Amino acid sequence: MTERRWELPDEGATAALATRLAAVLDEGLVVYLHGDLGAGKTSFARALLGALGVGERIKSPTYSLVESYSAQGRPAWHLDLYRIADPGELEWLGLDALYDPAALVLVEWPERGAGALPAADLIVHLGYAGAGRSAVMEPRSERGAGALARLSRVDAGDVA
Repeated sequence: MTERRWELPDEGATAALATRLAAVLDEGLVVYLHGDLGAGKTSFARALLGALGVGERIKSPTYSLVESYSAQGRPAWHLDLYRIADPGELEWLGLDALYDPAALVLVEWPERGAGALPAADLIVHLGYAGAGRSAVMEPRSERGAGALARLSRVDAGDVA
């Protein structure tokens, strides 16, 4: 399956897209979130985690680098690597848990952790589009392609 694009007129549309993606996740997934500052990466991650039942406050990991949650009984990790200058800085975080195939791993600024992160199943590019935003999702594995196909069916009005 090829990439898919959405126009997102406001933050609510970004959250709605993340919520629809959450509804079709039936296994772990590694999601790289790309975009400029303010493009909606953290908003997308918060909405996705919230839709997966994370009841606690979903904090931005800008300063802590990583936050862990339980999402529908599975581990979920949210990383923000904006402040990382070199992937070697990630060694002390104990990122081995990110390789759990049942885990949801959301990574903002993944290019800053190149070589120290599990490979992406799905890449989400968030960007500015006029007064709103846009999202492009690109599958990078069979799991990512499956999630995107199920999301496409939901968007088309078919049952997931």
